[in-house]
Amino acid sequence: MTVHEIRALLAADKPTVGTWLQLPSPDVAELMARAGYDWVAVDMEHGSFGRTGLPDIFRAIECGGAAPFARLGEASKTQIKAALEAGAQGLIFPMIESRAQLDRAIDLSVYPGQDNWRAAGETAPEYRGVGFCRANAFGKDFDAYREQRAPELFLVAQIEHIRAVEQLEAIVSHPRLDAIMVGPYDLSGSMGLTGCFGHPDFQAVMARIAAVCARCGARMGLHIVQPDPEELARQTAAGSRFIAYGIDSVFLWGAAERPRQEGRQ
Repeated sequence: MTVHEIRALLAADKPTVGTWLQLPSPDVAELMARAGYDWVAVDMEHGSFGRTGLPDIFRAIECGGAAPFARLGEASKTQIKAALEAGAQGLIFPMIESRAQLDRAIDLSVYPGQDNWRAAGETAPEYRGVGFCRANAFGKDFDAYREQRAPELFLVAQIEHIRAVEQLEAIVSHPRLDAIMVGPYDLSGSMGLTGCFGHPDFQAVMARIAAVCARCGARMGLHIVQPDPEELARQTAAGSRFIAYGIDSVFLWGAAERPRQEGRQ
């Protein structure tokens, strides 16, 4: 699956479903990509990934047929550069709470001259660093990467705090943003309702987010942390279009736990 194909799904109002990696293993990354997901996101916030291991993880995801994405630990210049130079084709920015915060994250993700959403004469305060790296074959394919792949980066803002909901219309109106993803645990936690996804107040906020996205023509998504095909079907029917399904560690834990035996605790 390519970024172009993922955007085509969204343009046709069809869901794109990916999954999440926390274990720093290229073998696991390839396995998850071969499991049929459109994209596989490396969790640089809660996973155990170091910068030197990212190229092998992204290669494995591409080998498995999925697009390599990265959920950053923070939307900083250092982390954005590390993910993109290692070969990420999509970035998921965590804890976006304002348009200004998103503006800076996207500025740091694009090369000079690729910010065609700006008004004529308006100059971005910062840009993506330019250099040879694994993503452009260490300079051999620099021009092709800069002209073709870099402008197609898939960009997602995570909505993980109630403060972000207050600024949501400004956030989703950024013309370079491809989708938003609700982080349900953090969002519910910011409301004092950690993990209480059935609470009426949390449900009301989710409905509010969906309404803003519908009004603005934005693609809404979320992370279904505990794998549940019925929940995936419900969320798809409800209009979610950018969905992360499960986590490698959660899949492993769910399948690997030793069955209870009679006479043993």
